[in-house]
Amino acid sequence: MASLEDLEARVSVLEEQMRHTRQDAAAARILAGTADRDVSEFKQVQNGHTKVLNAVRETQLEHGRDIAGLKTEVADLRAEMQSGFTKVNIGMEQMSRLLQQVIDKS
Repeated sequence: MASLEDLEARVSVLEEQMRHTRQDAAAARILAGTADRDVSEFKQVQNGHTKVLNAVRETQLEHGRDIAGLKTEVADLRAEMQSGFTKVNIGMEQMSRLLQQVIDKS
């Protein structure tokens, strides 16, 4: 009979261990579910950040194109301005010569 008592004790220990194992498994399922939700939320946030970064990149590319266009416009304006100043200088030289001729005749 000692072996029957021993068997009953061993079964009781195993049943207790199974109870703890089931509790641990239930807790693990809860943690896994929470981790899954956390990962899902993280992915959503990361996707949002990626979209923002892509939008910023597009804006930077647009700004780069705008700046290139402005550089061209500024270069064109500079050329026009230099041409205009050259014409003004030529006109002033002509006026100076004419004034000098008038002065010389007097």
